[in-house]
Amino acid sequence: MLASVARRIYWMSRQMERAESMARILGVTSNLMLFGERELQRQNLLAPLTITGSAAPFFEGHDELSVEALIDFLALDRENPSSIVCCLDWARENAHAVRWQITSEMWETLNATWLEVRALDPERIKGAGANKFFDWVKERSHLFRGVTYGTFMRGEAFNFSRLGSFLERADNTARLLDVKYHVLLPSLEDVGGALDYYQWSALLRSVSAFETYRALYRDQILPIRVAELLILERRMPRSLAACFDQVKEAMDRIDGQGDQSAKRLAYELHARVTHADILEIFQDGLHEYLTSCLTDIDQLGDRIERAYLGPV
Repeated sequence: MLASVARRIYWMSRQMERAESMARILGVTSNLMLFGERELQRQNLLAPLTITGSAAPFFEGHDELSVEALIDFLALDRENPSSIVCCLDWARENAHAVRWQITSEMWETLNATWLEVRALDPERIKGAGANKFFDWVKERSHLFRGVTYGTFMRGEAFNFSRLGSFLERADNTARLLDVKYHVLLPSLEDVGGALDYYQWSALLRSVSAFETYRALYRDQILPIRVAELLILERRMPRSLAACFDQVKEAMDRIDGQGDQSAKRLAYELHARVTHADILEIFQDGLHEYLTSCLTDIDQLGDRIERAYLGPV
């Protein structure tokens, strides 16, 4: 497969996953603003900027931190390459460049999504309208992923699509968990309280894991259990373990010259969650563990680019 085609398909899927993740983060942030003191609300507003590493560009263009400004920047700003509308635009552009390599259903799904985004009225993305928009983004991502899995021929193009989706998903899961545990860690009097419970519940809902947690643990929501679910539990589709199962499987099926470095790091990341123990992770530091994972995920992305995707 041509490197340029692989790049387009890889980033098409990665950008759709990123748009969905951003919609999940903003939806939970909007709900969290209903609770807590002013300082805690500010921390909740800062969390999406911390997760995405975009605090500096946000404050360059905004004097005040508010839900409205956050949504404008992370959902609607066409100058922000990580915003939802930019991700959807780029996903469609990448798909357009390789229409002959993807199925008509995949193209029609992305093109229809892009047409709706192009006609979007920003005034409707306020209050309850914002949550409707986030739900719509998630639905479009689900539809694209389902159409891809159900119609795309199992070959190298499919493998690059899966690789992009699950590498992006692993990155977002690690960032969400790290921000909740490290940045939003409550004061000692809040630990175990109603506010702490609601924040952990919100984190679980942001990755569609609340019902899964209840089914597996049948217990109150505890940080160590949430971390175990989102890092080590293979039955949880958005856990790091489940994501790296898919990343490793995709890379096993891709044949490339000079890709040993990328595959070696992918296997190391897979082993890290396959043989990990949650008690040892907490003893050594959850933040340190997740920071190491995020660094290696970023490095793996760079190695994949060099090994398979060629120059931009």
